[in-house]
Amino acid sequence: MFANVHKIFGASNVSKLLNELLPHQREDAVNSLAFEAEARVRDPVYGCVGAISFLQRQVDRLQKELDAANADLIRYAAAATQAPPPPPRHRSAVDYGRGGGGGGGFYNQTPSSFTFPYNYHFPTWNGGGVDGNI
Repeated sequence: MFANVHKIFGASNVSKLLNELLPHQREDAVNSLAFEAEARVRDPVYGCVGAISFLQRQVDRLQKELDAANADLIRYAAAATQAPPPPPRHRSAVDYGRGGGGGGGFYNQTPSSFTFPYNYHFPTWNGGGVDGNI
């Protein structure tokens, strides 16, 4: 840890900086210097700003996903309260004979009998963010 701090900032500069701080501030300063030095070793151009930018883009993407999920929930809840599902249909013995192989005819239901919201968009994972920048 100190090797990266020494390499990036120099021991003399770190010493001067820490001597100018109040004793209760030094631990936070050392932790900040160590974090910045590690970030500079990993990304010499942007350092911790690059990490912060990456995390901010991730927060923005996740906020958009959360907003979309909340909108879907609101639409689904509104649709459920406006139009109650039709009562279950009583099947006759003739209905159970359709569909080949029994199973209660579950797969013979029409799409309108399903209650799943069809406008729901499944999130896709392509290894990146919504805009592919992550």
